[in-house]
Amino acid sequence: MSVYIYLLTAIVVLVGYLVLKWRRALQYWQNLGIPCEEPHILMGSLAGVQTKRSFFDIWSDYYNKFRGTGPFAGFYWFQRPAIFVLETSLAKLILIKEFNKFTDRGFYHNTEDDPLSGQLFLLDGQKWRSMRNKLSSTFTSGKMKYMFPTVVKVGHELIEVFGQTIEKSPVVEVKDILARFGTDVIGTCAFGIECSSLKDPHAEFREMGRRAVFEQRHGPIGIAFITSFQNLARRLHMKITIEDAERFFLRIVRETVAFRKQNDIRRNDFMDQLIDLKESVGLTIEEMAAQAFVFFGAGFETSSTTMGFALYELAQHQDIQDRVREECQEVIGKCNGELTYESMRELVYLDQVISETLRLYTVLPVLNRECLEDFVVPDNPKYVIKKGMPVLIPAAAMHRDEKLYANPNTFDPENFSADRVKERDSMEWLPFGEGPRNCIGMRFGQMQTRVGLAFLIKDFKFSVCDQTTIPMVYSKKTFLISSETGIFLKVERV
Repeated sequence: MSVYIYLLTAIVVLVGYLVLKWRRALQYWQNLGIPCEEPHILMGSLAGVQTKRSFFDIWSDYYNKFRGTGPFAGFYWFQRPAIFVLETSLAKLILIKEFNKFTDRGFYHNTEDDPLSGQLFLLDGQKWRSMRNKLSSTFTSGKMKYMFPTVVKVGHELIEVFGQTIEKSPVVEVKDILARFGTDVIGTCAFGIECSSLKDPHAEFREMGRRAVFEQRHGPIGIAFITSFQNLARRLHMKITIEDAERFFLRIVRETVAFRKQNDIRRNDFMDQLIDLKESVGLTIEEMAAQAFVFFGAGFETSSTTMGFALYELAQHQDIQDRVREECQEVIGKCNGELTYESMRELVYLDQVISETLRLYTVLPVLNRECLEDFVVPDNPKYVIKKGMPVLIPAAAMHRDEKLYANPNTFDPENFSADRVKERDSMEWLPFGEGPRNCIGMRFGQMQTRVGLAFLIKDFKFSVCDQTTIPMVYSKKTFLISSETGIFLKVERV
C-alpha cells in the first residue's frame, strides 16, 4: 500500500504544482501593475471567442478600453502572458526598428507531421528567412505582369457570371461570387488549374479551398492547448490542417509538377517559380505544396473579402461609386475596352477606395509577433516584454482610432489622397503589415482586387436592399474579418 500512497502523493503534488504555476501565469500582469482584464481560466483574454464574440470584437474592445494607459496593455493569449500594443511608436519598434528581436510570429507549425503548416506565414527563425529569400523573386513587378492576363481572363468570366446571376434575381449575394472569382484566379496562377468555380459553385477546388480556410481541425480547447504548449503538441504529433485538405493539395501539386515536367510546359505563374526553386535550391514537394497552399488561402479569401466590403460601402455611397465608375470607364475605354497592366496605375481613385476599405475592414485584424529576447520599452522601464512573449498589434482597432483618422467609422476615400498619405506615418495603415515580415503577396492581392472591382463597377450599379445587413455583423468563427450572413446587394447593369 505504501507504494500507492507515494504514487498518489506524487500525483497530488504534481497537480498542485501545475495548478499553482497556472494561477501564477494568469496573475502575471496584475502582479506587475500593468493594466489588463481579469483572464478566463482556460481562454485567458479570449473568453467568448467564436461563440459570443468575434476576434474583431475582442481586439477592438480591448484597444478602446486600454488605449492611453501606456505603450501596451497586459493580455493573456490563452494561458500565456502577452502584450497588447496601444501606441504606433511601439508598433514601429517591433515591426521595423527592432525587428530582429521580433522576427517570429510564434504560431504553431509542425512540418514533420503536418507538411502544409510549413508555409511562409507560419514559419519562424532561419526557416522563415530562408523561405522568404527563396520566394521574394516570385512577386516582383515583372512576375505580376506575366500573371496579369490570367487575372483579366478570369475577370471577364466574373462579369459574365454576374450578368447571368442578375437575370434570375436583382438581389445578389456578392461575397460568394467574389470568393469563387478569387478561387479561380489563385487556382490558375498558383496551381495552373482551371478551377471553373465561377461557373460551378460546387467545383472541387472551391469546396476544398473553403474547407481548408474555414474548417478547423480542433475546437477552442484544442486550439488553446496547442497554442499554450507548442513543443508538447509537436511531441504529441498534433496537426492543424484538416486531413482532406492536406491530401488534396499535396496531390494537386505532385500531379501539376509531374505534368509540366513530362510535357515541358511553362506558364510563367507561381507554380513555375516553385518548380524553378525545386530545381535550383532543392525545394521539396511538401514545401512547394505549403507555399502554394498559403498563397491560395491568403489570396482568395483576403482579396475577395476586400472586394465584397468595397462594394458594400459603394452601395451606400452612390456619389463615390459614380466617381469610381467614371474613372474605370475612362481608363478601360482608352485601351479599347481592355485593362492593361500599365493602365492599372491610372485607377487612382479606385486605389483610394480599396485602401479605405482595407482601413475599415482590415482582413487580418491583428499582427502577431513573438519576442526573441527581453525588451524594455524606451522611456518606460516598467514595461518589459519578456523573451517568448506573444505580441499583438491590433491594426484594425488602430485604423478606427479618431486620433489617427477623423470620423474613423465613416467611409472616406479622401483619407488616401496623395497629400494625406504623404503626411501619414506608415504605422497608421497596416492591412499588409510592415517591415521585413510584411505580406509577400501584397502586389498580387492588390492587382487581383483592382481588376475585379474595375470590371464590376464599370458594368454594374450596386445598391442596398432589404437584405443588406446595416450595420455589418462579423462572423464569430474566423480569425479574419468576414461578414456573418453574406453581403446582399441589388445589382443592375449600367
